[in-house]
Amino acid sequence: MRGLTDSGRGTLQAAFTAVAVLAALALFVSACATGGTGARDEGPAHAPSDAVAGAAVSPTPSSSKAPAHVDAVKLVKDDPSVSAEVKRGLKPCVADEYPIDVSYGDLTGASADDVVVNVLTCGDAVGVGSYVYRQEGGRYENVFQAEEPPVYAEIDRGDLVVTKQVYEKGDPVSSPSGEIVTTYSWTAGRFVKRFNTRNDYSSAVGGGASPSS
Repeated sequence: MRGLTDSGRGTLQAAFTAVAVLAALALFVSACATGGTGARDEGPAHAPSDAVAGAAVSPTPSSSKAPAHVDAVKLVKDDPSVSAEVKRGLKPCVADEYPIDVSYGDLTGASADDVVVNVLTCGDAVGVGSYVYRQEGGRYENVFQAEEPPVYAEIDRGDLVVTKQVYEKGDPVSSPSGEIVTTYSWTAGRFVKRFNTRNDYSSAVGGGASPSS
């Protein structure tokens, strides 16, 4: 390098300068291609709480219709509307197992599920009483009952459906001649009958008695 003239030094310096300018230009073009702000394009970092600030948060709804287990036997025995005959027959069949069916569901639009109770006989499982209890002020109130056996009440798509089997003369308990199905809806604070359906069973199946003409 000692033999390099002044003109050579000037040429080399100009070359270095040109390279530096090209490098700076390349960096500028690259920055423009990414939005011109580099790493700040994504905006300032936020704490997790800032991400939901100002957003409306809906509380998790609580189920006001959650099924509540009730002592159906006590409910029936403590009910002054239930006949003395049904109460006397409500005894355990085996050990502490009572002949009683219980269903929970929405029949009356109350804040808690309504309770449908069917009292049966131990031997033949014949329904001797059907009851609907509605919760009012933390207590259950009898809002429906049917005690003409054989009877059975069920919840069907928000309606109360009561089935009464029909026996003709000579029909055994196990083989009724038919049934009458009555549908009730809760209207203006009480159950209102909507319609009846009568079904006659075939006497050719199972040896049942024929319905009288």
